[in-house]
Amino acid sequence: MKFEHLIQINDPGNPLVESLTREQVWAGLMHRVENPLPFLPGLESFTILDREAAGIRRELNFGSALIHDQVTYEEDSWVRFDIPAAESHAGGSLTISIEEPTAGHLFLRFAYQTTLAEVAFSEDANYVEYVKSAYRESDVDTVRVIRTLAAGGRGH
Repeated sequence: MKFEHLIQINDPGNPLVESLTREQVWAGLMHRVENPLPFLPGLESFTILDREAAGIRRELNFGSALIHDQVTYEEDSWVRFDIPAAESHAGGSLTISIEEPTAGHLFLRFAYQTTLAEVAFSEDANYVEYVKSAYRESDVDTVRVIRTLAAGGRGH
């Protein structure tokens, strides 16, 4: 399954939406890399296993499932989370990119690739719309946590 969508960060035409800078958005994304707890409901703990110049390997403990992922990124541009398929997880990737089509108009693009099939009438097809909806909700929560962090909060 491939799924992607945009979430608008800044709306210069709406004074009720506090604008964030690209640096604030990037800091929030890096917080998700370094401390995923406020971003991933159900995550009980995590361990950073290895750190390299442009990424880290982590172990995520969800209690009933232990997931390993590889996180890579290009500073101020994108971050990618890769999870190999395992018995407890279908595997896949998520790339979150910062887009700024015009100055001050910031968006986050969330692009997912999973092993779920989108073929009509396949066993996985029944779950695809549910999974897309869950991803969308999770991404809205990610932006909420980034806004909280940018406002001086600590997330969780």
